[in-house]
Amino acid sequence: MIGLAALALLTGNSSNPINLRMDRFELYECCVQSPRHVVGFLRAAHGEEPLVLREDFCGTAAVSRRWAADGQKRGDDSRALGVDLDGAALARAREMAVGVDEHRLRLARGDCFKGGVPCGDEGADVIFVGNFSLGYISRRSELMGYLRGSLGRLGRGNCGFGGGIFVCDTYGGAGAYRLGAIQRRHTGPRGEVVHYLWRHDAADPMTATVENSISFRVERDGEIVGELAEAFRYRWRLWTIAELREAMEEAGFASTEVHVDVNLAPGERARPVEDAGRLGEDWSVLIVGRTRG
Repeated sequence: MIGLAALALLTGNSSNPINLRMDRFELYECCVQSPRHVVGFLRAAHGEEPLVLREDFCGTAAVSRRWAADGQKRGDDSRALGVDLDGAALARAREMAVGVDEHRLRLARGDCFKGGVPCGDEGADVIFVGNFSLGYISRRSELMGYLRGSLGRLGRGNCGFGGGIFVCDTYGGAGAYRLGAIQRRHTGPRGEVVHYLWRHDAADPMTATVENSISFRVERDGEIVGELAEAFRYRWRLWTIAELREAMEEAGFASTEVHVDVNLAPGERARPVEDAGRLGEDWSVLIVGRTRG
């Protein structure tokens, strides 16, 4: 299983310079994201042959880039739209989209949930909100408006199947409001050892608000050659599974389901979790809302 518990992105602070070939965006993608697995899951969860992906709060648009690149390899009409407010992240996304045909990948700077998105009404077969980014919407009224707007875009992606899915993630469990840190080690693209630190810096269960940060240290040949302290910082609403499912259903989605595993073999079905016991003490999940039952 590919764990989602450390997924978090979008805005950050890189005031500590680091003399490395890997910047904070590449370090993030190395340690946190697995676009190959996420794209496979999105296609499997849709269940047919989706062509158009919209990735809101996309950051460096790793999932959109993979979606477009896979379609290019297959020779179908797959294309992706990534939307974010962070101009630096979008600029880095364009640099990282090497070899992807321009007509397959569109990146737009805009506000995903307050209107004003330049591509606001384009249809999609799949809308994906990863990295816990739905937490940037802190009020239920705003969440409902965003979900209704997303529902209106789905099923108009021109894939010929009519239906669509909205997919977002969240985390929770016994440690959701407990302060502390998680450390992991990853191998970078050039053999670096990247030390990843995810911190819960503050939490307020009265408002369901949490503050998190991500830091990196890079090691080569046993020596620490650079460090980015608090490369990314977040303050957001921690929505529960029940809150998100109820909001989706109230917004008009025909059905919702919960998934814990994005690591699917080719052709494998995406199987939702029915038993809460499978979540474990601390968990992260993907919630899928369908436009048709």
